[in-house]
Amino acid sequence: MKSILIKGGHLIDPPSRTDRPRDLLIHDNKIVELGDPGKLNATAKKEGAEVIDATGLVVAPGLVDIHVHLREPGQGHKETIESGTKAGAMGGFTALCCMPNTSPVNDSPEITRWMLSPERNAVIRVFPVAAATRGSMGEAITEYGSLKAAGAVGVSDDGKPVLQDAIMHQALIAAARAGVPMIQHAENTKITVGASMNAGARAFRLGLRGMSVEAESGIVERDIRLVRELTTSGKGPRPHLHVQHVSTAKAMEAIRHAKRAGLHVTCEVAPHHFMLTDEAVEGYNTHAKMNPPLRGEADRAAMVTALLDGTADCIATDHAPHAVHEKEQEFEKAPNGITGLETSLSLSIKMLHHQHRMPLLRLIHLMSTAPAHIMGLRGRGTLAPEAFADVVLFDPKSTWTFNARNSPSKSRNTPFDGHTLPGVVKMTISEGRIVYRS
Repeated sequence: MKSILIKGGHLIDPPSRTDRPRDLLIHDNKIVELGDPGKLNATAKKEGAEVIDATGLVVAPGLVDIHVHLREPGQGHKETIESGTKAGAMGGFTALCCMPNTSPVNDSPEITRWMLSPERNAVIRVFPVAAATRGSMGEAITEYGSLKAAGAVGVSDDGKPVLQDAIMHQALIAAARAGVPMIQHAENTKITVGASMNAGARAFRLGLRGMSVEAESGIVERDIRLVRELTTSGKGPRPHLHVQHVSTAKAMEAIRHAKRAGLHVTCEVAPHHFMLTDEAVEGYNTHAKMNPPLRGEADRAAMVTALLDGTADCIATDHAPHAVHEKEQEFEKAPNGITGLETSLSLSIKMLHHQHRMPLLRLIHLMSTAPAHIMGLRGRGTLAPEAFADVVLFDPKSTWTFNARNSPSKSRNTPFDGHTLPGVVKMTISEGRIVYRS
């Protein structure tokens, strides 16, 4: 049993709307007490607590990323659960929800339990998202209840969207009954074959096939229609659709209308989609190749607007590591995806807090409280007493230079290598354990 007193910091806790100097006392793996500066000193001394001086730092709930690829089992040359969680801790994350597109696909309780085994050496908490259909082939749904019992917190065929209306209908019903979100990668793959970047003038000039806006928005609109039909029928529990990495204004507008209609639809935006445009692809830069692709300026700006006005529920990285040799080939042949765990907080501070004056209270909500709520991670995303002692300490004013070669991740595929960014993570505490200290 260990106690920690974090004192002198500026505490931000979105659920309680706390945004002021407060001290924080941790015992074992839980938060015990919050107090005005100096008020907890006697209690901490009595318990022999380790004292952490957080003067000049923000003290916030540990960040929660609901969309990462940790690659195990089967793809350990790209990333392992150990290396990926170390990268997460460096970025201030204390919980990661990992996608099922592993080898084999995580479509069974046995694989889910394997991912959660202590032998994986995770340094922060991992919450598996299981496959929505067997083998993620889109033909028959998996056993959602059994997967949840094994530890899965959601279902998705990430990267392989559920295209058949009947199967998506079944998935929404089964997920609602199991009490987990149905998580969709919105892409009509029937019309994106061979596409490697955003459709438009730049793709034409580069000689690359482009992915249209409608390939994303059409699936979002179809899924919302199914959610509406199930919700208005009044039969069974209310379905929850979560749309991954939204990248287009048209898809976001459909989500905005769904929310106004009272449907349980949530969504995420990735930092690269609110930071970059398809201009980054110039020179056939494979570190700017991802799915959904980087879009034009109007779509990028729409993602920022959605985060500012509350349409977008949270920020998620879509951390997608690849080996160096996999990205060092022709643009069309290179795999999609970039890493993002170490840079997510800094990019969000730069774009949303510094450029658009988003309060840090709101930013932490988007990166911790809201994603924890979406995935049903109780006791996380808050610094309330009795919550898990998941805490990040960071300096929003200091800057640092991201050097991908120094990353604990096994992969280096990032367009932000060498960038100087605001927001330095000083310490990450996961369930009372200091898992990262700069």
